[in-house]
Amino acid sequence: MDGQVMYAELNVSRKSGLKSSSPPSVPQGVCQCPSWHQLALKVGCAGLILLSLAVIGLSVSVISLKLTSSSTNNCTGDVQDVQKNRNETTERPSLLKCPKDWILLREKCLVFISSSPQHWTHSLADCLTKEASLVLIQDQEELTLIQHQLPDKGLNFWIGLNFTLSEKKWKWVNGSFLNSNILQINGEEKENNCAYISHKKIAFENCEAENKWICQKNLKHQK
Repeated sequence: MDGQVMYAELNVSRKSGLKSSSPPSVPQGVCQCPSWHQLALKVGCAGLILLSLAVIGLSVSVISLKLTSSSTNNCTGDVQDVQKNRNETTERPSLLKCPKDWILLREKCLVFISSSPQHWTHSLADCLTKEASLVLIQDQEELTLIQHQLPDKGLNFWIGLNFTLSEKKWKWVNGSFLNSNILQINGEEKENNCAYISHKKIAFENCEAENKWICQKNLKHQK
C-alpha cells in the first residue's frame, strides 16, 4: 500500500513540473511584434518630431529674413529721400531778388522811369533795353498797390496796354487781352489809344502823348 501511494505522488509532481515550465499564455487578438519592429516605430516617431522641428525652424528663418529685408528697404528709402531733399536744397537758389533801384511788388520787379516824358512806343522800347516790358497789371488789387508806389502823384505813367483797331480790343504787350471783369477802362476807344495809370485812375489817351512809364521784369535767382 505504501508503494502505490508514492507512485501517485510522483506522477502528480511530474505533471506539476510540466505545467509550470510551459510559457505563459497570450490573450487572443494581441499581436506579438518582433523587437526590431518596435525599434523602427520609435525611430520613425523621432524622425517625424525632428522633421516638424526643422519645418518650424525654416518657417521662423523665412519670416525673419522677410522682416530684415523690409527693414533694410525702408532704411534705404529713408536714406534716399534724405539725400534727395539735400540735393534739392543744395540746388535751390537761396533768394529771389530784384535788381538795384527796382521795387519788389508781388512776384515782379518794377521801376518807375523818372526821366523826361515820352510817347508810348518810346516807353516800350526803353523797357526792352532793360530786358523788361511795360508793366502788366493782373487785377484791381495790383493796380492799387502800384498806384501807392507812384513817385509823383500828379503824373501819368504808361502801362503795357493799347487798343488794337483790327481786333477792337484792349491788348497787353504779352499778347493777352484785357479782362473787363478785372480791370475796366471807361471812354470811347479809338485807333492808337494807349493806357496809363495815375494816382487815382486807369485811363487812356493817344499813344503819341508824352507820359512817364513803368517797366517790369520777373524776379531773378541770386545764388
